[in-house]
Order: sequence, then structure tokens, then C-alpha cells
Amino acid sequence: MARALVAMSGGVDSSVAAALMIDAGHDVVGVTMKLWAGPSDSGCCSVADVEDARRVAQQLGIDHWVFNFSDRFDADVVAPYVAAHAAGRTPNPCVECNRHLKFDRLLQRAEQLDFDVVVTGHHARTGLDPATGRWQLRRGIDAAKDQSYVVAVLDQSRLAKVRFPVGEITKAEVRAIATERGLRTAAKPDSQDVCFISATGGRRAFLEPRIDLHAGRVVDATGAAVGSVDAVELVTVGQRRGLSSGGGPARYAIDVDPATATVIVGSMADLLTDRVALLSVTWVDGPVTGAVLAQTSAHGRPIVATVDDELVVTFAEPQRRVAPGQAVVLYRGDAVLGGGIAR
Repeated sequence: MARALVAMSGGVDSSVAAALMIDAGHDVVGVTMKLWAGPSDSGCCSVADVEDARRVAQQLGIDHWVFNFSDRFDADVVAPYVAAHAAGRTPNPCVECNRHLKFDRLLQRAEQLDFDVVVTGHHARTGLDPATGRWQLRRGIDAAKDQSYVVAVLDQSRLAKVRFPVGEITKAEVRAIATERGLRTAAKPDSQDVCFISATGGRRAFLEPRIDLHAGRVVDATGAAVGSVDAVELVTVGQRRGLSSGGGPARYAIDVDPATATVIVGSMADLLTDRVALLSVTWVDGPVTGAVLAQTSAHGRPIVATVDDELVVTFAEPQRRVAPGQAVVLYRGDAVLGGGIAR
């Protein structure tokens, strides 16, 4: 029997994760991390979510704690998010939250409090490879809800201390278990948004008080002006909306240069590339080269590719450019090999 600290976000997945750990005979305590201290009308950090987590813990008969990690969240997630936009990149704050908070700060706190494992409600699977005795990270059973992409920051040391019980069942089964137990989160919709970006104001409302937003030129590959944008820092590579003018052909952002307040646009053919270079790569079980499947967004399809020892992923067929700052995760079959950030 393990002593398990379950990260309870106030959603149905983490609620059922706690229930399954209890059913398996573990000594379970629920914890909710207070991360974003500012106003929010979306995401997973609201007062209502904390109350839902507390009430579910009460229903399950376990203790519920709250850890205030807001300072670390500001330093490791929010500040880099703002800096990335200022540099013309498109960050993935949920991946960074997992990297720095759920699977770093929370793991450290759990170890200090003598817990054996940290449990979350992610739809992914962990387990020991019977042939090697090494930890593996795999896609969740429910392909439509798989979240292995956002937890590909885990290496051997972290995988040894993390459990994802709902990754072994489908989302329909998760809701059925929650309904059968009468948990208050049984019918609660999934959270889809970044917790510190409001649904009403969006990125502009969040970034405008924190960095200067600059109007910029939109130019084609020859340097000819074809339009303008009111904030270069809000343009994402691959973006189409707001870049075409006068009913002409569709244009896509090919590159963003905040230093010169310029967005370079082109056709869909211009947007395609056969490679992406990675930074900040975390390997599940050591560096890998050769044939892989690459996933370039949370719900994207796997792309046949190769990766070399320079951390360049080459696609078998040209693909849309990956916006700098976005995560790229590498697989073989359903096994996660590692993941990094598009350069």
C-alpha cells in the first residue's frame, strides 16, 4: 500500500483518480494547488474548483489540503509566457505548469511529507517495462482523451513517483464511476482553457498591462507590404485570421519578428516545412534517434518522422510549421519517447 497525494483540480478525472486509489487500498490525501492568484473566468484555478475538490474529498472520506504555489506559478509559467509573446513565440503554459508545478514542486512537497507517489487525473499510462525494468509512459486507453502530449516532461525519476489511474479507462467509464459514487463532479464539463487567460478578454487583455504591444507591418516574401496588424506580439506562426486584405488569396503567418514589428506571410505552400528543431528536450528513457512519430499539438495526429542527434525532427512529408514555443512530442507506437519545444 502506498501513501498517495492526489492532485485534485476540482474536475471529474482527478476526483475519480482519488476514488480509484482508495479502491486499490492506498492511503490517500487530496490536495489542490493554488496557482493563479489573479482574476479568471476560465481554466482550472477558480474558487469554485477548489470547493468542488474539497467537497469530493469529503464525499470520499479523505483529507483535503491546499498548497499555495502562486509565486512559483508566476515565476515559472506566467512570466515565461509573457516573455515568449514579447519575443514573437507562442508558448504552451499547460506543458510548463506540468513541468514546473505538478511534476516538480508538488513532487518535492510530497517527498517532504513522506508520500510515496503523486497521482493526477491525466489520461496517460505509466508502468514498468517487464524486459528492462525501466519506466514507460504511454498514451491513455481512451484515444480521444489522451493527454500524454502534455505530460511528456516526465523522465525516469519522476515516472517512478507518478501515477495516472484514469489513463487505464475511458472517459465514459470515468463519468460512470463518478455517477455511481454520487460525486458532485460527475457531470462537470472538462476545462479547456488557460487558467489565467479570461474567456472575455483573451490574450490581449492579459498581455497589454504586462508588455508593450506594437502595431506592425504585414509583408510578403519579397518584402512588399500587404497589410498591417495592431499587435505583432499576438500573431502566431500559422495564423490566417486578420492577415488577408481586400478579398485576395489566403495568407498565413510564416514568421514573426517583433524587433522590426514585421509579420511575414505566404501561401499554404509557403507555410509547409519538412522539419522542426527542438529545445529543452526531456527523454523518458534516454536520447533516441531514428524513426519516430511526432505530435505537434495536444490533439494532433501522429506524423511519421525521424529525429537526429542534433534534435532536428524531419517529417516524411511536409507539414504546417510548428509555432516556435509549442511542444513537439515523439512516440513509437503508443509509447512516449520524449518531448521538446519548437525552436
